[in-house]
Amino acid sequence: MQSAPPVIEARALSKSYRIWNSERARLRSPLLRLCALLSPTRGLRSALLRRERGLWRDFAAISNLDLSIRRGECVGIVGRNGSGKSTLLQLICGILQPTRGSVHVAGRVAALLELGSGFNPEFTGRENVVLNASILGLSKDEVEARFEEIAAFADIGDFIEQPVRTYSSGMMLRLAFAVQVLVDPDLLIVDEALSVGDEPFQRKCFARMEALRQKGATVLFVSHDMTPVLNLCDRAILLHKGRLVLDGAPARVASVYQRFNHAPADRAEALLAELCAERESAAPVKANASSGGLEEVHPEHFDPSLSPESTLVYDSLGAKIADIRLVDEEGRRVNHLRRRGFYTYRYRVDFEREVKGANFAMLVKSLMGVELGGARTLPAYKPIASVPAGSHYEVSFRFQCLLTQGCYAMNAGVEAEIDGKPGYATRVIDALLFKVLPEQNALPTVTVDFLVEPSFRRMDRMT
Repeated sequence: MQSAPPVIEARALSKSYRIWNSERARLRSPLLRLCALLSPTRGLRSALLRRERGLWRDFAAISNLDLSIRRGECVGIVGRNGSGKSTLLQLICGILQPTRGSVHVAGRVAALLELGSGFNPEFTGRENVVLNASILGLSKDEVEARFEEIAAFADIGDFIEQPVRTYSSGMMLRLAFAVQVLVDPDLLIVDEALSVGDEPFQRKCFARMEALRQKGATVLFVSHDMTPVLNLCDRAILLHKGRLVLDGAPARVASVYQRFNHAPADRAEALLAELCAERESAAPVKANASSGGLEEVHPEHFDPSLSPESTLVYDSLGAKIADIRLVDEEGRRVNHLRRRGFYTYRYRVDFEREVKGANFAMLVKSLMGVELGGARTLPAYKPIASVPAGSHYEVSFRFQCLLTQGCYAMNAGVEAEIDGKPGYATRVIDALLFKVLPEQNALPTVTVDFLVEPSFRRMDRMT
């Protein structure tokens, strides 16, 4: 992958917009500039230009961004609304021109930036397919040869002969995506549009994107849903206010993004600086230390080297988590589990101040960050009403291991009312790792054990 040539190369890429104080200011600006040019003295000219510059301000949608994406990569782009995701994609597509810096793209680009973009609402679906495929570089003969395949993928029936203005948003997505992915692009860009599609069509779209990757195409995928980013992408980048905060493994970026999203408003900017520094720092703080080494360890089912390098600890908003561990039925600490065995996930919570509406939670994830299961100590609407400052709780979650062989991660969290709203008083992402040991007769390619009880019987042919 690293030897492949870059399909996208951005250097010091920036895009700014001029924001006017008012419509009147927009009209006054050229008049002040003209007066400055005609001014008889340098002092008057400078005063007029300063006054003109006070009528507007620059808004940086993308700031000094460096990015290189190679052939065959699938890269997820995540960030809050207004972080610059769509602006970056439009710069890559050539829809927008950069204010400063440069971006170079190699090969045929197919982009699904918003529903209906590139469609003439008065044209039929067939006519729009021909128009869009021609814009993407297909000849008339190539369009005719691929039309039936495009129509079959879109699967909108006789509506293909109706004007696009009569389509629902889902039908428009089907047709637009079918055109983009079936012209064999070198670079496919999808900006959140798949969220309006139904689940079967989304699965078909993801399968098609994976097929394009197998052919060597590059995919840029923007989504607020981290699950497809974790499942599809080789890399992910996190944007905030036009700046690239993090570029790395999808599971790592997802953890940082979650931490950033749950940070209180007055901590967001400070946390941003910490995240930027953390990208270049050594391994993050570990939070899975045992309780002073006094706890008995299973000699055969505990590996002290099995420790996550991706641990993230949320800011404390009244609580801290410590002594995170897994123990077997005899109370011995373990991190090698047997399928269908019973274990307890345990941690201690120290409350530094009074907390309202407390609840404790756990989560099990794959190493790709896919959430496999979890629990709360109490139903969501029946938390502990009030926990006094200085309180200590030991939290336990007993469970049966219904996962098959592989390595998994666990989270821990304390939920509470933060500024009158539900949130996290603290949270630990990737608090510990555990392995499920392989079994001779178990299927090695699956994740969940459904406690299936198989049976069969021979049925001889009656003669």
